[in-house]
Amino acid sequence: MTAEGLRVLFCGINPGLMSAATGHHFARPGNRFWPALHASGFTPRQLRPDEEGELLACGLGITNVVQRATARADELSAEEYREGGTLLEEKVRRLRPLWLAVVGVTAYRIAFEDRAARIGPQEREIGGARVWVLPNPSGLNAHWTPAAMAGEFGNLRAAAEADEHDADGGRSRGT
Repeated sequence: MTAEGLRVLFCGINPGLMSAATGHHFARPGNRFWPALHASGFTPRQLRPDEEGELLACGLGITNVVQRATARADELSAEEYREGGTLLEEKVRRLRPLWLAVVGVTAYRIAFEDRAARIGPQEREIGGARVWVLPNPSGLNAHWTPAAMAGEFGNLRAAAEADEHDADGGRSRGT
């Protein structure tokens, strides 16, 4: 789900098998993307994966670095990540979101050849968008608690709202 001029374009690593089967992002029941998105204030209620189309009304979109479905992200090659990063940069340049939020620091590091990247805002822009790296919401990433994950998503939301407010000359478009 993408469109031009989004506040934030979220970018997952690649479709898992459940997402590939259903055609919806972050579709595995244990994935914490949708709860974190809501708990951080990005959405007025917790959306289900099959409701991802509602993101557009909130100024949000969603895509992936790599389009090939796998059971686990570690099945992807570095070449696939880098190729996906190039295609993602082209997509971002075309869609012009304020922020690109890559969900998974390892995917970001490989796709954009930035070994020093950490969770949070990055120094570089990609395709003209500011970049924020978020923790991977997979249930396998257990050292990030739901509250900590929602907090990091909330930090991005606050930055995106501040940027949007500035871009509108002080008039916030809101969600």
